Amino acid sequence: MALLKISDFDPDYREAFDGNDVKGMSVYAQGSDEKIGTVNDVLVDEEGNFRYFVVDLGFWIFGKKVLMPVGRSRIDYGADRVYAVGMTREQAENLPEFDESMAVDYEHEERVRNVYRGQTATSEVPLETAPLDTSATVGTTGRAAPAPRPTYTRDTYDYKHDEDLYNLKEDTNQNLKLYQERLVANKVRRKAGEVSIGKHVETETAQVSIPLEKERVVVERVSPTDAGRAVDPNQVHFGEGATTRVELYEETPEVRKEAFVREEVRVRKEVEQETVQAQETIRREELDIHNEGTIVEGSDRLPNDRV
Repeated sequence: MALLKISDFDPDYREAFDGNDVKGMSVYAQGSDEKIGTVNDVLVDEEGNFRYFVVDLGFWIFGKKVLMPVGRSRIDYGADRVYAVGMTREQAENLPEFDESMAVDYEHEERVRNVYRGQTATSEVPLETAPLDTSATVGTTGRAAPAPRPTYTRDTYDYKHDEDLYNLKEDTNQNLKLYQERLVANKVRRKAGEVSIGKHVETETAQVSIPLEKERVVVERVSPTDAGRAVDPNQVHFGEGATTRVELYEETPEVRKEAFVREEVRVRKEVEQETVQAQETIRREELDIHNEGTIVEGSDRLPNDRV
């Protein structure tokens, strides 16, 4: 089965590592602070199963990259480390060098597997070896007694033949994640109403009082005080057709309409704030520790541990 770089198989591969990028993590020998190298890449099979970490052994062996089966690793996200189970300097030197320009074929994988099995690499020869006890260090005493291994060839090999090399054992990882829910408050703006402001025309009948003036002729006939007194004949001029003209004027009403600004309406919005209370049931996980035998407590004991 062909192996692919994880980024070529799935560009969003970080989600499989809880959002972390395993590339660049430091690789340490399990149980010590001795740094082995750095994770350079991850190889998966055509079905997306994790198979190998590509480890750059720059701290041990200059410029050499090797393959470490994922079953021989433990990821500590808190420490940003990958711990290599049973990786010794001798074992690292015996691992075949990985070249990114070459395709990882069956023979190369067998050479890698045989180093972890503690045997000399062979090819094309059916193997009948027992898987190592994962509690023991490879290449040292303490291995489980050999058990019959199913015979396989290039065409019949399956990664299940080496479950201890390729199975990620979650129960032996160093991190146990406790999840807790929390309320996340947010605001959504929605339309609560609408105010429409316009104008219309109303009519009414208005009255106005206009004082008018009009002229008229008043003719009065009165007797003078010297009535009956004789006058000088030379001063008397009798004439015919003499008239007096008097012009008369009167006022007539003239009404017109004019527009003026009565008032001004200003429209604006004001924001009122209020605080509302919301409640919801949230959950959290607590750690339960069941004691069987002797427990060695560290200085960094977790709070709220229950034994």
